[in-house]
Amino acid sequence: MSSIIRPTPAQRTRRMIVLLAALFAIAAPIIQNLAGLGLTQAEFAADGNTTLRVAGYAFSIWGLLYLGLLAYAVRQVLPQTGESTLINRLGWPSVVTLFGIGFWIIVAAMNLKAASVIIIFASLIALLVPLLVFGGTIQALGRFDRDRMLTVWPLAGLAGWLTVAAPLNLITTATAFDALPTALTPTGWAVAAVVVTALIAIGVTARLRTLAYPLPVAWGLLGAFVAEQPDNPALAFTALAAAILVLLAGVLLTFRLRPGVERG
Repeated sequence: MSSIIRPTPAQRTRRMIVLLAALFAIAAPIIQNLAGLGLTQAEFAADGNTTLRVAGYAFSIWGLLYLGLLAYAVRQVLPQTGESTLINRLGWPSVVTLFGIGFWIIVAAMNLKAASVIIIFASLIALLVPLLVFGGTIQALGRFDRDRMLTVWPLAGLAGWLTVAAPLNLITTATAFDALPTALTPTGWAVAAVVVTALIAIGVTARLRTLAYPLPVAWGLLGAFVAEQPDNPALAFTALAAAILVLLAGVLLTFRLRPGVERG
């Protein structure tokens, strides 16, 4: 069960910063879109998406991600929330990632492509590394433990989506700059990105044993299948196979190797 140790003043300060970072991450795209400041996210992604793209509907996942992140952050400041190991160890990394995804909206609006790649990979790494380090703690959580539902699921879900979004951002930026190495064709690089993403997703899932991480990865890969099917069937069906593989691996690793944790 989650710890009920009361947070210290320093820990309460960190929790308030987590909430502010989450509000910034959520407000950034809303303000940018309402005010029409710079490029929209779709316009930014359209420049260089000839090598690999994801169907627009797939980005609707941000609605669920933002709701989860808001729940995660609000829980931080509730007086009854104790200072558990995961709340403590994932707090500052989540601040880095939350501010990172908010600043990504700003640099994308300004069409700063290289900066967007740096920010999205830094946001992914800042969150993924501590999740992996504390994978054993995550596996030990009970099925309905509040840390599992309100810390692991929101953060692992965000990490899963960033696992897809980061290489996509890199590929589109390299394409826009005409900087893809000639060792492979553009389709070859896209296929390589899909395969590497799927392998990383399976490896991370084997450590975390929670569906929160592989589900967004599979969703993003399915979006690539839908987007690429009309023009590039080879890439599309590679993405589809990768999505199915990630989903099946997620289910098997979560339920069969950790029976009783996330199922009745």
